[in-house]
Amino acid sequence: MVSTLSKFYTIQTWTNNPILRTKSEKITKIDEDLINLWNDMIDLMYENDWVGLAAPQIWKNIRMIAVTSRKETKKWQELASETIMINPEITEKSNEMVVWKEACLSVPDVEWYVKRHKNITVEYTSLDWHRKTKKLKDYNAVIIQHEVDHLNWILFVDKLEKDYKEKKK
Repeated sequence: MVSTLSKFYTIQTWTNNPILRTKSEKITKIDEDLINLWNDMIDLMYENDWVGLAAPQIWKNIRMIAVTSRKETKKWQELASETIMINPEITEKSNEMVVWKEACLSVPDVEWYVKRHKNITVEYTSLDWHRKTKKLKDYNAVIIQHEVDHLNWILFVDKLEKDYKEKKK
């Protein structure tokens, strides 16, 4: 099923979009267009059950990401909240790493393992133009790192753990 907003936004893939391989531009002000995009990105995530979305994925070469936070439960991970981050910067990274199986809307039909920092601190600007800081770990940290990579023209396939062996269950 195609979502209502998905009719208006085409997810750009690595084979058809030079924006995915261009560093995104810093946002210098919040205007009505940015607020509309902000709302559309959140709605797109919910309509399609995505965990994150970077503006370049929908043909906007700006430094903005939409991400969800997950909490550990018996059902594995449930949605806790969503956040839009303007001009996000990862300011701290742990030495400890985790390997997580990743996929990406912009790289269809590819899933593989990527090594990321287990804990990060991200600074970003909120819609009310205040600078905020979040400390994240595990899957929530992975989501942010994946989406911030999009803003810096990096795709998860650039970081695949080529020698990683899947564990048999």
